[in-house]
Amino acid sequence: MLGRVLCTVLFMGALPSPAQLSQGHISVVLLGATGDLAKKYLWQGLFQLYMDQVSSGHSFTFHGAALTALEPGQRLMFDVLKKLACPPDESPNRCAVLKDQFLKLSQYHQLKTAENYTALSREIERLLGQEGLQEAGRIFYFSVPPFAYTEIARHINSSCRPPAGAWLRVVLEKPFGHDLQSAQQLAAELKSFFREEEMYRVDHYLGKQAVAHILPFRDQNRQFLDPIWNRRHVERVEIVLKETVDAKGRTSFYEQYGVIRDVLQNHLTEALMFLTMELPANVSRAEEVLQCKLQAFQSLRRLEKSSAVLGQYQAYASQVQEELQKPQGYTSRTPTFAGVLIHSDSLRWEGVPFLLASGKALDERVGYVRVLFKNRAYCAQSEALRDAGHSQCKAKQIIFYIGHGELNTPAVLVSRNLFRPVMPQGSWREAAARSDLRLFGQALSDYYVYSPVKEREAYSVLISSIYHGRKDFFITTENLLASWGFWTPLLDSISHQPPRLYPGGVENQHLLDFEMVGGEVAFAVAEPEELLHPGRQVPSDYRTVQSTFRQRPLVSAWAEDLISRLASDMEEVARRSVAQRGQFHLALSGGSSPVVLFQRLARHHYAFPWKHTHVWLVDERCVPLTDTESNFFSLHKHLLQSVRVPYFNVHPMPVHLNQRLCVEEDRGTELYAKEIAALVANASFDLVLLGMGTDGHTASLFPQSESGLGGAQTVVLTESPVKPHQRMSFSLALINKARQVFVLVLGRGKHDITTLVSRVGQQPRKWPVSGVSPSAGQLVWYVDYEALLG
Repeated sequence: MLGRVLCTVLFMGALPSPAQLSQGHISVVLLGATGDLAKKYLWQGLFQLYMDQVSSGHSFTFHGAALTALEPGQRLMFDVLKKLACPPDESPNRCAVLKDQFLKLSQYHQLKTAENYTALSREIERLLGQEGLQEAGRIFYFSVPPFAYTEIARHINSSCRPPAGAWLRVVLEKPFGHDLQSAQQLAAELKSFFREEEMYRVDHYLGKQAVAHILPFRDQNRQFLDPIWNRRHVERVEIVLKETVDAKGRTSFYEQYGVIRDVLQNHLTEALMFLTMELPANVSRAEEVLQCKLQAFQSLRRLEKSSAVLGQYQAYASQVQEELQKPQGYTSRTPTFAGVLIHSDSLRWEGVPFLLASGKALDERVGYVRVLFKNRAYCAQSEALRDAGHSQCKAKQIIFYIGHGELNTPAVLVSRNLFRPVMPQGSWREAAARSDLRLFGQALSDYYVYSPVKEREAYSVLISSIYHGRKDFFITTENLLASWGFWTPLLDSISHQPPRLYPGGVENQHLLDFEMVGGEVAFAVAEPEELLHPGRQVPSDYRTVQSTFRQRPLVSAWAEDLISRLASDMEEVARRSVAQRGQFHLALSGGSSPVVLFQRLARHHYAFPWKHTHVWLVDERCVPLTDTESNFFSLHKHLLQSVRVPYFNVHPMPVHLNQRLCVEEDRGTELYAKEIAALVANASFDLVLLGMGTDGHTASLFPQSESGLGGAQTVVLTESPVKPHQRMSFSLALINKARQVFVLVLGRGKHDITTLVSRVGQQPRKWPVSGVSPSAGQLVWYVDYEALLG
């Protein structure tokens, strides 16, 4: 059969020379060949590959595969193949011949068992032997759900690998996991069957021409961008993908993933990396690009609950009820819209807001990446007389227009008052002027506009890269895990957060507009009463029902409100202390709970008397202070680097002395105790902030701890049941000398211990936090509703 195909192509004048034919044969196996993705994009992409490469010297066969039995599967697959189309610039005669040959080179297989995979491999070997062809390699495209990956990978590895000397390329479609843990598990399973260089994880957005050109654009325009591609000149960056369609027909997928996992964690994050990463010396070297992307990930500031706003179109819940047979009155917390504010702490981008937004059932279909530059100019001439090419008062922006929307084509736009960009002439051309269009508040004539010479579908671009073995625009394991590591904390924190309801389409009006306030985001307008989500039951006035906890004052609210109240109370204590004693001694605990508090203090409390504040650590892990596990590292990252505390007022615990960690002979506990005695009157801190662990520990005082729970020693070494095990901590004796002690408890995971501690007496050996009882000071509990009510 293959011989007859080659003869026909020769007749068309497209056959390569015999020397070129020696490059060998490629077998492409499309798993999930009758599924939606294959029907819409993949078969067309494979046909485009064949049209582009028919004269390359390789021969091809295309094997569609699915679980469906042979006869119905064959019928379904060839119904799709008959509808394949050629590009408009292809001659009808050549198109007809190539399409006919593609169909003859394609066959269907049922791949269900190990024997099926063995039979497929034998069929490929038989065909090659029959035609006298040498095998170049095999491509397996996984257009199947991720739960099937491991079994398929096992079969390919054991029964369907090409012989020595031929390559294997395995193409994987998202989703690659649901969170960091599941992504790690899936990556480990695949690693046991395939080498990293054999795996091509597809994010089809990297095949979009405007996205794919971000790095080349930055590289080719270094001379213009180097002075301005930084925090001193960039005001903000927007990365947006809006859709008019809803999730109908896909609710089973959407209920599991939602808009953040579906779009932001992958598509928009990859565009973010292309913008924020440092440029490697060679942007064509995949390994160099990867290392720069990983460095950019490391610079991203941790996302908090307050970093995002969430929405859900009104009809979504009823669609879920209908498609997934959910009971009447079912409510879903799956977001179909999200706006997320991201910050990078790199020197280049510190302070620049990166806004990522995506959603379904919105007013328009459009995707773009927009870099808006600061404008410091004042122009004396009236706006009507300003020349776009010279006026410094017109907006300055660079836009990578992904598609659809007003332009309805991929494009790169650069404001004329910035620079005329360098663009590759063979693949991009300057677009014709259009006086009828305005983009982002400006006439199209205010921009240099470039569009592709030839528009290519994203999957065609990526399939071509797979064929050529180029990995520039594919997601490596390291890249994948870095992205999930960044997004998972946010996903965990919003898992129980009700999204704002919106009607959908143009009726959304301003409901989904959001604004940046002090490093956080919030919707710009209040939610209308008729759209308020019924699922969030808030106690009407909880403090009037129960205003004490363990016979001490209790403050309770939803987490965001609680943190706001706690930060305000801390500022009030600080102001009072400075007014009375001229200084404020504040001791802070480590762990994850205080992070949102630190950020709140840094971003909202500009009147806090930091100049007169001494900052101490309640406890510390026995690791270097530069280690990400260090409490001081977290405190510095989320608070100290953002406020003006005199450096001599910062007192980290001396856990790292004489190039070793927490060795008793180094007397680190004595050193800290002496420093406290020298600077803090009567060793009575003005405020000690504590947390509570799920086992009832506080500071680094754990149940049955041999030190710190009794006696007069003020600073002690302790052992934690979790790594890193060694800790340094305030003792209960020191904590209980404080003028004020605040205990912060957040999250549903703390509900059981909160309930237990509310009922027990003072038993610090069992529950160390129960031993917190200031002898002459005040203890206040700050407990959010989830911890208190479950």
